[in-house]
Amino acid sequence: MNNWSPNSWRDFPIKQQPQYTDLEKLANVEAELSSYPPLIFAGEARRLKSKLADVVNGKSFLLQGGDCAESFNAFDANNIKDLFKVMMQMAVVLTFSGGCPVVKVGRVAGQFAKPRSSDFEEINGIALPSYRGDIVNGIEFDEESRNPRPKKLLKAYNQSAATLNLLRAFARGGMADLNKVHSWNLDFVKGNALGEKYEQLADKISETLNFMKSCGITSENTQQLSETTLYTSHEALLLNYEQALTRKDSLTGDWYDCSAHMLWIGDRTRGLDDAHIEYFRGIKNPIGCKVGPSMQEDELIKLIDKLNPENEAGRLNLIVRMGAEKIADNFPKLLAKVKAEGKNVLWSSDPMHGNTIKTDNGFKTRDFESILSEVKQFFQIHRAEGTYAGGIHLEMTGQNVTECTGSCSSAITQEGLSSRYHTQCDPRLNADQALELSFMIAETLKEARKDLVV
Repeated sequence: MNNWSPNSWRDFPIKQQPQYTDLEKLANVEAELSSYPPLIFAGEARRLKSKLADVVNGKSFLLQGGDCAESFNAFDANNIKDLFKVMMQMAVVLTFSGGCPVVKVGRVAGQFAKPRSSDFEEINGIALPSYRGDIVNGIEFDEESRNPRPKKLLKAYNQSAATLNLLRAFARGGMADLNKVHSWNLDFVKGNALGEKYEQLADKISETLNFMKSCGITSENTQQLSETTLYTSHEALLLNYEQALTRKDSLTGDWYDCSAHMLWIGDRTRGLDDAHIEYFRGIKNPIGCKVGPSMQEDELIKLIDKLNPENEAGRLNLIVRMGAEKIADNFPKLLAKVKAEGKNVLWSSDPMHGNTIKTDNGFKTRDFESILSEVKQFFQIHRAEGTYAGGIHLEMTGQNVTECTGSCSSAITQEGLSSRYHTQCDPRLNADQALELSFMIAETLKEARKDLVV
């Protein structure tokens, strides 16, 4: 690592970056951001790495979820609270029904930058720079909005800090108390069959807590019953922002990206000789990398060796995003190769990105059945190989949106997408759909864990 520094990525080719017109202003903003306090601490990132090592070893399960892209305009305490609630609901379903601890990681407090398939968007013969997330430019289709503005980095930092502050308060201030398990049920979920199923599970948990209370174990004297930890993560796409928040840990002398506990590299920016791999190989956070259908076996092994040269469990999360129609053809050979090479990696499924379609009325959407199919195949492939399917990675929200079609709980049709289609970029599961998926994963997880010798 002697040839690595937080800015060494600048000497490498880089993809998916905005073209700033005022480079002096950008440099001033980066310098200002470098003087700001870290958003997370190195010790927290190390604790998450230890938790993820348990996942690699089959002792836990990773639940990672949140917004496709956070928004400046939709920044609201209730939105954050509802995401926290649905994450807690999903985690308790997976823990109680699936039979194992759950590591909770939100796509939150930093998920602002988005890769795009084209540098420009054209409407009615007018071409403007593509929207790359609120940290870069505006979603409105006009020249002023689409011009990348460096000061947006500062606003992203401030919103992330406020979001983290609120999440920590929820996690430690009483909302995460298992005695509140009924109150996590969101109002629009309560009235349907799924809400009733969750209430039945919550009743069982309440009965268990009452028994434990009679034995002297309560949330007042047992921290595990009253508090939780929700770690944060985002795609580290905008390396100017990430470098500015990279700090040397005073205890170990190692470098950490203090913008989030976990960062990941997207499928479009994972080139072995590109800037993102160069930056990621030097930070000590637990990291992820998306694995799409174009990934080849030898390429994946080289990527693992670059990002996790010490073969450390908990360091590297490979996030599989193949699509329901491609995972059976592409994933088994990658899994077999990594197993044969003895690599300690966490495997998680992103069933969202490979299943995006565009409807006749112009909406991007994802069908719930395709999402469910990819998740089921992911577990089946692992079971056939004798390996552990360790996690799920979802674009989701606690809001009652209509962005993904299907599911038993939310019978959303393509015609009904326009009702509450609010995403900044890609379609998200609503709280109903996310909770329904967690019940289905719990049953599959329970069966998968029967094969493990833990």
